[in-house]
Amino acid sequence: MTRLNNDNLGKLAAEVALPNYDRRDLTPGIVHFGVGGFHRAHQAMYLDALMNRDEALDWGIVGVGVMAGDRRMRDALAAQDYLYTLVIKHPDGRREPRVIGSVVDYLFAPDDPEAVIERMADPAIRIVSLTVTEGGYNFHPVSGEFDLDNPDIRHDLAHPAAPKTTFGLIVEGLARRRERGIAPFTVMSCDNIQGNGDVARETFTAYARARDPALAALIETSVAFPNAMVDRITPVTSEADIAELGERFGVEDAWPVVCEPFTQWVLEDRFVAGRPPLERVGVQLVDDVVPYELMKLRLLNASHQALTYFGTLAGYRYAHEVCQDPLFVDFLLGYMRHEGSPTLAQVPGIDLEDYRLTLIERFANPEVKDTLARLCAESSDRIPKWLVPVIRQQIESGGELHRSAAVVASWARYAEGVDEQGEAITVVDRLKDELMAIAARNHDHPTAFIENRELFGDLAEDPRFREAYVQALESLHRQGARATLEALVEHGSL
Repeated sequence: MTRLNNDNLGKLAAEVALPNYDRRDLTPGIVHFGVGGFHRAHQAMYLDALMNRDEALDWGIVGVGVMAGDRRMRDALAAQDYLYTLVIKHPDGRREPRVIGSVVDYLFAPDDPEAVIERMADPAIRIVSLTVTEGGYNFHPVSGEFDLDNPDIRHDLAHPAAPKTTFGLIVEGLARRRERGIAPFTVMSCDNIQGNGDVARETFTAYARARDPALAALIETSVAFPNAMVDRITPVTSEADIAELGERFGVEDAWPVVCEPFTQWVLEDRFVAGRPPLERVGVQLVDDVVPYELMKLRLLNASHQALTYFGTLAGYRYAHEVCQDPLFVDFLLGYMRHEGSPTLAQVPGIDLEDYRLTLIERFANPEVKDTLARLCAESSDRIPKWLVPVIRQQIESGGELHRSAAVVASWARYAEGVDEQGEAITVVDRLKDELMAIAARNHDHPTAFIENRELFGDLAEDPRFREAYVQALESLHRQGARATLEALVEHGSL
């Protein structure tokens, strides 16, 4: 096998696509927080595609890790000159490996926050981008207010020059640019949150206001926070993926990334310091991203939630297994057609039925092997943002909501920690202990789970939703996941 680094690029197999630009010509233009699989399969891939056109060579990416676990990514990439392999997994078993070269450096903030801040204070940096997950914005899931009581936030407010958090680092970078007469950069969120740019604006401004109202005013008036819709299924890289890359293509890569063929990025064209010409590599630059992001969040992301808990309870472990089962497909299409889609406005240039059917095809790709465990993780950050808005809108319009209520019930049943075969379920959630304690009361207090106002607000007080939820939960306990879905598919309700 050939170890991946700059010196060995010419030694790799012909089947492996390589950067056709000289990486020595790259200069940094973007600092990115959260260099995980999705960023490397998406934003970094688009930049690499531009660079392969001999464009955007001044938009190299400097990665930043803030969490303790990010040290491993820093070490893996640094040992490979920040190169990595992106492997597209086609449904027919074909693999499409491509070395991505757009990442030029990686800084681990806990080791040297000053280096991160000074990098952002450099006038060459014109965009600071984020994939910090739904839970990384430090806001309350119902109220949306920024949590100033977070211990790390309190630390950063007390020690602004030595911050621990993404908020503290970026705001200090903006503060130093202000002090030096350097124009601000754009803050570009690429996270799966409705109005992700608006959320970033609200949270960063809230932090800055607590630190320095004048700095907050500068951010409100001079920093752009474009909204974006991003889409590409990117499962966690497995040891088998690493081994397969070596065996099939002879590439020794400590941390490749695997993904599906489909990719989409819809981005508001609002930048204060310029941007790469992303439209030349398939990015849709629009004035209003809301119709696209709602389509994605309420159809793709919410459908992931609709399949994952039911699928796990029924004994499945991968998304493609669920979406090769006609019963589950009928349920998902029923949700998308009758509950998710009615909450959407017209989406310019999109045939919604084609989009819905394409989602099923994507979910059913057996080569991606997207685990249900991944899709079940951090539900408390996902259900309130992706599914609860659908339920609320259907309540207001008098529309169907039984399938959505059943999805919430399947989450409550999943949180009991054991599937229908008696196998233990490992719940991964920031609220794990609280959720499992509430779910333990499902039998004697069926509405306990939805009475959690932190996640559901006042939904438990709506008679139609409450009745549909209780019926679904009782059916799951009495008959199991498949029988519950069969009733929902046949009748649309229980």
